[in-house]
Amino acid sequence: MIDFLKSVLGKEAPGSKNLAKERLRLVLVHDRATVSPHLLESLKEDLIRVISNYMEIDEKTLDVQLNREDDSVALVANIPIIKMKRTYQDAKA
Repeated sequence: MIDFLKSVLGKEAPGSKNLAKERLRLVLVHDRATVSPHLLESLKEDLIRVISNYMEIDEKTLDVQLNREDDSVALVANIPIIKMKRTYQDAKA
């Protein structure tokens, strides 16, 4: 979905090296947190969509991980903010 939007908006599509790296990262996260890579990718896309209503973010360096310690799992998101938006943009509009 994000790749489609990037191609429509004229942004460069990630190369096969970057796609392979991202897939490997998702597989490793799956192994650590017993969450499917598809679910984690969907979560990442939803975070991008919601946060983009309020601020401009750098999607290329955005990182979402699930970290497991003992009996708990933590969602860790590193989302570089480019700038805050002055007005709220409703995705439904």
